Amino acid sequence: MNKVYIAGIGQTPVSESWEKSLKELAGDAGLIAMEDAGIGYPDALFVGNMMAITANRQAQLATLMADWLGFHHKPAISIETACSSGSAAFRMALMAIASGELESALVIGAEKMTDSPGSEITASLATAADAELEADFGLSFVGLNALLMRRYMHEYGWSHADFANFSINAHANAVHNPNARFRKAISKDTFTKSPMISDPINLMDASPVSDGAAAIVLSARPIQTEGKNISVIASAAMTDTLSLQNRQNTIKLNAAETSARAVYAQAGLSPSDMGLFEYHDAFSIMAALSLEAAGFCEPGQGPRLAIDDKIKYDGDIPVATMGGLKARGHPVGATGIYQLVEATLQLQGRAGPTQVKRNKYALTQNIGGSGSNIITHILQSE
Repeated sequence: MNKVYIAGIGQTPVSESWEKSLKELAGDAGLIAMEDAGIGYPDALFVGNMMAITANRQAQLATLMADWLGFHHKPAISIETACSSGSAAFRMALMAIASGELESALVIGAEKMTDSPGSEITASLATAADAELEADFGLSFVGLNALLMRRYMHEYGWSHADFANFSINAHANAVHNPNARFRKAISKDTFTKSPMISDPINLMDASPVSDGAAAIVLSARPIQTEGKNISVIASAAMTDTLSLQNRQNTIKLNAAETSARAVYAQAGLSPSDMGLFEYHDAFSIMAALSLEAAGFCEPGQGPRLAIDDKIKYDGDIPVATMGGLKARGHPVGATGIYQLVEATLQLQGRAGPTQVKRNKYALTQNIGGSGSNIITHILQSE
């Protein structure tokens, strides 16, 4: 199998982009990544997106982007795995290059959410749940995560306030990220007094609806610059039941655990080797469950890592180093690519004030649905 390198990265600020369409946002990120790579047009285009059909009335997004960017007469593939669509597209491109089918590929993750009414976005997000067992009964994704959080608090004896440091850490890091949506620190008092959305999840527990696009150029060849080469040394995708009710253990992210074990085995590494973990903190409960599933603590002890400040950028296992989903924002189909772009910046030593101390290996994990489709990668600086 060929070795695969990250040759270029690009991202747009996460915000409410009223002045640009989905096509323009995705195109901006793609052009920035191609310019950064400096290798001309890659051999193929892969686009990760969840809700272009429902929120933007646009199918064939990859074909549209190929036309917009000038990828004429080259493969262009759209990929949807709910909120893990970006990482799924990245993995498809990665496998195509590793197999020798392609020499290079452009991967774009994009989502335009704020043009649609909030009720429509809520309904679109709910399509990633089981329609018959969950969505048809009115369960939104906030509602599903509220059920998870309530059960977790009951099983392990945590209070809602014990989750505060996940959001506090994310916002503190986002202050230094020019592409983050919320560049303002918050206090524990802000967290505990925030409006309740779906008990026990309040406004500070949840990531915001956002617009954004990020892109990566993958190549079979290392980049010829003075900077560090970043390679992808492990990749795994795992699934779990779509509905919560069919899981053997509701408050365990089985697909996160199995995909993390798979990438550790592929790379010959362990959780202690990771210098940072860009996790999928769409909700505070997902932050806790992800830390546990990826092997950084025992089940039920995720909040303890946050309370003890071990998740800060200078802590034992830095997370959300540029704001995470909570403060950078969560344009769902783009989130997995933002994670990989941010991990690349950390491994290259270009992360600014939140630069981590150990930047040899980075773990990224992108969650689709309520843990039903999870994709995990390990990047390495060389």
